[in-house]
Amino acid sequence: MTDVPALRRGLAVLGALARRAGPASAAAIARDLDLPRSTTYHLLAELEAAGFVVHLPAERRYGLGIAAFELGSAYLRHDPLERLADPLLRKLVDEAGHTAQLGVLHGNELVYLLKQNPARPATLVTDVGVRIPAHLPASGRAMLAHLPAAHVRALFPNAAAFVRRTDRGPRSLAELRRLLATERRRGWAVEDGFVTAGFASVAYPVFDHGGRPMAAISVTLRHHCPGEPVVCGEDWPELAQRVRLVAGELTARIGGRPGA
Repeated sequence: MTDVPALRRGLAVLGALARRAGPASAAAIARDLDLPRSTTYHLLAELEAAGFVVHLPAERRYGLGIAAFELGSAYLRHDPLERLADPLLRKLVDEAGHTAQLGVLHGNELVYLLKQNPARPATLVTDVGVRIPAHLPASGRAMLAHLPAAHVRALFPNAAAFVRRTDRGPRSLAELRRLLATERRRGWAVEDGFVTAGFASVAYPVFDHGGRPMAAISVTLRHHCPGEPVVCGEDWPELAQRVRLVAGELTARIGGRPGA
């Protein structure tokens, strides 16, 4: 294959995977694109080496990789997402009376894109452009909870990835997975003193057209929890409902659909 046709075919493979609800076999991709199977395997191998595709050997299937996810996040980090989200965050602050923020994943970090404060804001370490290890803030875990297990494992491959800011928060992949499972069942993520002692947050993801998490909206409030290091027990369902409605509206405005 020469470079240009190979590039076109590689992009077609990524497009085929993006349109699917989950991972696909090489045979299915070849059939969708009317490609020889040998060519399909070659393209998948190159895309896997570049991080745009992940191979799931136990399932004999392929899915979108971290690089593809980050590329999509980079697109939404630009003006369209922020313009659409800004009035929704302002409305959320007016209704909830607490600071609201919009964040996206960049690798295993959460990057804050927007922040709206109430009339008397609390002093927070988080601000536009600030990066926080994604396993700590509610916004980060709201997105991580809807990523495939292989993606989460790739983002947090060892103990060194579990940076801590306080004495709370997951300290290993096993702890993170248990916390994500709980939050996925509940529907929203909760952070209590993981980022800053004396503050808690609730967050809900924003989904793209494929039902994948592309951003998250959070609300942060003052709260002191004397409980266990990982879980306090408070989950603020009424506040989470407000956040869910705003995240759902932003999902609709960017042409997304709710995740599973």
